[in-house]
Amino acid sequence: MSMAAELDAAAGALLSVWEAAREGTTSRLSAAQLRAVMVVERHDGINLRRLATLLDMLLSSASRLCDRLVAAGMLEREPGRLDRREISLHLTPEARRLLTELRRDRRRRLAEVLAGMSGEGRQALLRGIREFDRVARDREAVAPPAVPWQGTGTPPPDASLNDPSVARSA
Repeated sequence: MSMAAELDAAAGALLSVWEAAREGTTSRLSAAQLRAVMVVERHDGINLRRLATLLDMLLSSASRLCDRLVAAGMLEREPGRLDRREISLHLTPEARRLLTELRRDRRRRLAEVLAGMSGEGRQALLRGIREFDRVARDREAVAPPAVPWQGTGTPPPDASLNDPSVARSA
């Protein structure tokens, strides 16, 4: 089994802990909405086009997603500072409280699992995750944005990787 396949299998446990925390804390937001809120948190003042790019969504889909988040009291829109026609997105205090609660629940659940690991295993895991995070962020910073496939007929073999309408299994 390849390292990537082993990591994928092992990451399932981590993802199930995260998903349980999300369901318990943010049940009123979909996974896509939560992801958008987290992107806006990381890039305060982001415009809609950049958000759509980072979410690998069509601009119109990202706009509808933001409409729902504004209606739910999670996002605020304001005219851009440089171009008044451009809209910048910001989290509301309610969204910040929700993310704080989510992280608190996630950390509690992670601590329960980590308590069953050896000290050596916990340190190795932390070192590996930190390095993985650094490399993934470096790649994100230099990678060209993915463009969702918008053709007709059968998409090319890799098109589903960028198309949010194609169901993904985790």
